[in-house]
Amino acid sequence: MRIGYFLSTEEYSPAELVAQAAAAEQAGFTGLWISDHFHPWNNEQGNSPLVWSVIGAISQVCDLHVTTAVTCPTVRVHPAIVAQAAGTCAELLDGRFTLGVGTGEALNESIMGGPWPPLDVRLDMLEEAVALIRELWTGEVVTSRGSHYTVDHARIYNVPDTPPEIFVSAFGPKALELAARIGDGYIGTAADADLVARFKEASGGKPAQAGAKVAFAPTQEEGWEHAHRLWPNAGLPGELAQVLPTPEHFEQATELVTMDSTRESVVAGNDPEDHLRQIREYAAAGYDELYLANMGPNFVEMIEFYGKEVLPALG
Repeated sequence: MRIGYFLSTEEYSPAELVAQAAAAEQAGFTGLWISDHFHPWNNEQGNSPLVWSVIGAISQVCDLHVTTAVTCPTVRVHPAIVAQAAGTCAELLDGRFTLGVGTGEALNESIMGGPWPPLDVRLDMLEEAVALIRELWTGEVVTSRGSHYTVDHARIYNVPDTPPEIFVSAFGPKALELAARIGDGYIGTAADADLVARFKEASGGKPAQAGAKVAFAPTQEEGWEHAHRLWPNAGLPGELAQVLPTPEHFEQATELVTMDSTRESVVAGNDPEDHLRQIREYAAAGYDELYLANMGPNFVEMIEFYGKEVLPALG
């Protein structure tokens, strides 16, 4: 299983993200994930730069493959604009780019003022959006009037000769079926062997990527404090992450997330075995790639620690 680094646009500034990308390459990580948000999950995280600008800057400082994890090409941004932005980034990265897509969260998409569609509608929108993006990536003039999107004489001029792959995020069975059917690969977050196996079977063995977080610090307790302060939203159950509309709503909801639950669920501190154990859980689940994000201010130390203590232990 390949190990990459996950850039959290919600927590770090554009300059910090670019610096992390360069440091991750030097440390031996094999690729990059980068989140695509309009809002952070809460105000404590404090950032949310435009992902396409950051990817452009990253292309100038390192040669790692970049995947968006994930872009929602349905509500906030029209799929034709996503096709143009992703094509440009793929050219800048000399083809080292994958467009990761999903149905999104109200947190980012409801800013346009319209209703937040139910899941079945969002899945239908995503399927139409992906088909339109691929059609635009042919470089031909496209005129299309679908159920959800219209383009009139639209043409993308900048895209590599081999268009980017599109990986699809999925959590439930309906989304998993769609990911297997229309995606070039799968994006997940849980070390769930059953979920990965169902995707592999339904897709004919397409690749699966996962993302996870750690809170590197001199002690576990300090790491857990950073995780609980910055990422309590990770402890929310069910579909709350998809339906809560603002950072303030997330702050209200995460008052119910206890420090004990953070301690139970977050890998923290500087013991290599704790970090290796989480990686092995994702490998055992059947993922082909795992991307790890740091929570808190010790991101330089985390990247160096993985380069010296964790990645070499994986061989």
